[in-house]
Amino acid sequence: MPRQLREVVFVDGVRTPFGKAKGQYAETRADDLVIKCIRELMRRNPSLPPERVDEVAIAATTQIGDQGLTIGRTAALLAGLPQSVPGFAIDRMCAGAMTAVTTTAAGIAFGAYDVVIAGGVEHMGRHPMGEGVDPNPRIISEKIVDPEALSMGNTAENLHDRYPTITKQRADAYAVRSQAKTVAAYEAGKIQPNLVPVATRSAEAGWGLATTDEPVRAGTSMESLAALKTPFRSHGRVTAGNAAGINDGATAALLADEETARELGLPIRMRLVSYAFTGVEPEVMGAGPIPATEKALAKAGLTIDDIEAFEINEAFAVQVLSLLEHYGIADDDPRVNPYGGAIAMGHPLASSGVRLMTQLATAFEERPEVRYGLTTMCVGIGMGGTVIWENPNWTGNDTEETS
Repeated sequence: MPRQLREVVFVDGVRTPFGKAKGQYAETRADDLVIKCIRELMRRNPSLPPERVDEVAIAATTQIGDQGLTIGRTAALLAGLPQSVPGFAIDRMCAGAMTAVTTTAAGIAFGAYDVVIAGGVEHMGRHPMGEGVDPNPRIISEKIVDPEALSMGNTAENLHDRYPTITKQRADAYAVRSQAKTVAAYEAGKIQPNLVPVATRSAEAGWGLATTDEPVRAGTSMESLAALKTPFRSHGRVTAGNAAGINDGATAALLADEETARELGLPIRMRLVSYAFTGVEPEVMGAGPIPATEKALAKAGLTIDDIEAFEINEAFAVQVLSLLEHYGIADDDPRVNPYGGAIAMGHPLASSGVRLMTQLATAFEERPEVRYGLTTMCVGIGMGGTVIWENPNWTGNDTEETS
């Protein structure tokens, strides 16, 4: 029989501070990072009975070791959720947490779930991207993809080739702004409310407490970035300074249908409008957000002019700049990544999608005049993902919009 779709809302989101590979989480398990996030979501939302959680979807790109064993289920059990709460693992490389959100959101809209937890974890210090994989040789021998598609840095250099106006200097300038915005956001207390402190241990240094993102580099300048090597191409444009690093961290979000959220007294921080994933040539995977955004906008019946808040994952500066150039948006547009991004905070692959969403929710709360925002990211092996959200704090109305 016909079913009526329900409104999906983003209730809350948290994350660990992100660490450098071999850094503050060197002796911390990956699953313990995401368990901490799940527990924090439940602590922050005491009106939610644990048994009302219908599903736990956790993403990881490298699903082995302490990121394996159907981590959504094991993390749910270890976080103290009832044994009746199921869980599963998901993988779409960098867009893992984003896909965990959209997959479970579709279940909420359909009526299969009322409340879910969706997130991601990546401990790149323990599990480097590609660890243990065995690519089918036909991928290369039959020229299904260019060999450079297997190196994310090379794909970023290829994207620079596609956009010759995006110079190294322009990418470096974007990176300097990202670092400065993140430092300013920390100073203003904009990031800390979404962080869950994590106890860390070191055989040499003993116990510690991670409370901030380890990769942030205050004082980053054009001069300091100009001195960095271009490891992927001689006289190239991609450096460690204008790209995200190799990082560890976890995220988790609480989603629900709007009626259930109101019934349980849960906050409504965003409403889901539409989402889309698309494929692009793997050797220029950084271009993925462009067609994904076009598709998500079309599904929502919106245009880019309707979007007033952007959270774009900064895997590489060129990837953000190519999207902005496509839409004629200035590199320093204040609507874009107002709290900085992955170049400063880090990009633990499968976890990053929920970080974008949590920061967009913060922007919505600060800017009630904004109705629509988006989260978008490029994805390895040639994909892009975009999710469009509506601000429940929006102070306008349809009459004002059309007058």
